[in-house]
Amino acid sequence: MRVSVVLCTYTLDEYDDFREAANSVLAQTHDDVELVVVVDGYEDVYDVVVDDYGDHPDVQVHCNDENEGLLVSRNRGAEYATGDVVAFIDADAVADPHWVKRLITAYEERDVLAAGGKMTPRWVAGKPSFLPEEFYWLVGVTHRGFAEGEGEVRNTFGSNISFRADVFAELGGFDPEIGGRKGEKNLQGGETELCARLREEYGKGVWYVPDAEVEHKVFDYRTELGWLADRAFWQGYSKRAMETILPESGGEEGEFLRYLLSDATPTRLRSLALSPSLTGIQQLAVLYVLTTLVGAGYLYGVIDK
Repeated sequence: MRVSVVLCTYTLDEYDDFREAANSVLAQTHDDVELVVVVDGYEDVYDVVVDDYGDHPDVQVHCNDENEGLLVSRNRGAEYATGDVVAFIDADAVADPHWVKRLITAYEERDVLAAGGKMTPRWVAGKPSFLPEEFYWLVGVTHRGFAEGEGEVRNTFGSNISFRADVFAELGGFDPEIGGRKGEKNLQGGETELCARLREEYGKGVWYVPDAEVEHKVFDYRTELGWLADRAFWQGYSKRAMETILPESGGEEGEFLRYLLSDATPTRLRSLALSPSLTGIQQLAVLYVLTTLVGAGYLYGVIDK
């Protein structure tokens, strides 16, 4: 089974990270992997990528005529792809050598329509002690409370997700209106919306393969409480926006909230009672601050019609 991995980039400032991501795709143990690079509108970046990868037999390099955003670039990469499966990874991520092979197992053995794996953190600036693992999703890392093992989920992260190429095309790819900054609003959830449409159209979700790992670099700005607070608020807003488009898309958020209240909180309180620590207190406090901010963003989305 041939797999096309789409990787998008737009700046030379992060070129070393892009190159590490690209090389991790080319180092996959699966024997039929194609890398499709889409440069989002910058000829100088395109020229450097072509110099490095243009002669590689398993690499395509393309450039948008202008800067159009990540989701448009991903869709364009999928159009160029020649694989039976199209997978996506970000330029600040690094794939485990067995990533594609483990995703392909789900397609071959379970006949799934989409498959994704686990995002693990690389704390570039050090792990923030105050951030509870339940909110690692804010920094693009699989969080505590996500699926415990292999099975069907609504969606995985956009940097570790794949689709049968024909299914992706039939769905029309990512909706460019879902995600990115719109004035003051920082919308999130392109993969969530697409996977909600997948379930609506085919009655199936994404098959989660936890052993199919991609490491996500968490840079220093993403460990600042102010950035995390802003992210939480706009995630809440995005969840409400998603519900107005696809009313059935919000089930997993409700389940996660129940998990925070009925499982995570009692567990953390018991841990603090048995072994009090400043870090534990900080994490419990931040957990509820971020939950409140997500809720505030959701409410803002309700009134901002």
